[in-house]
Amino acid sequence: MVSARASILIDRPAPEVYAFVAEDFTRNYRRWSPEVQHLELLTPGPLRVGSRARQVRVDQGRRTENTFRVVALDRPSRICFAETTDQFRIEYLMVPGPGGLAEAPTRLTFGFQLNRLEFYMRPFEKLIRAAVQDGAERVVQNIKRLVENEHTSSSEQPSGPPDRPS
Repeated sequence: MVSARASILIDRPAPEVYAFVAEDFTRNYRRWSPEVQHLELLTPGPLRVGSRARQVRVDQGRRTENTFRVVALDRPSRICFAETTDQFRIEYLMVPGPGGLAEAPTRLTFGFQLNRLEFYMRPFEKLIRAAVQDGAERVVQNIKRLVENEHTSSSEQPSGPPDRPS
């Protein structure tokens, strides 16, 4: 088994981070994980436990296709996916910062677990572990950048019509 964990503090409240990751998953997943070339929901409606999706990824030149399902969905703190043959599991945890205040920053933790390593890949296990950990770090950094930038962009937009010169 190969696993990785990465954590980062995001300057946005947990419900907002959760909405970005879980509620807007189909829109945002490819944004924080650019290795995803294609994502297709196989279950209609919003994500819920049991929802399934198919992805095509290209990681370091290697193309893979997987089907995965939502195995846990706890608003506003957790979403967990598992590949349908249990090849891998992915979890996103959103924990409010100090005091659990509504506007407190959120600790985002991303976990990835590769349950089986193909025989031909075992000689490269150390390299795979390093690549998986690097990928986990990149995921949390990308989500932080996207969530914080979206908030900044939306708060900078004028709330009313533009001023007219007199």
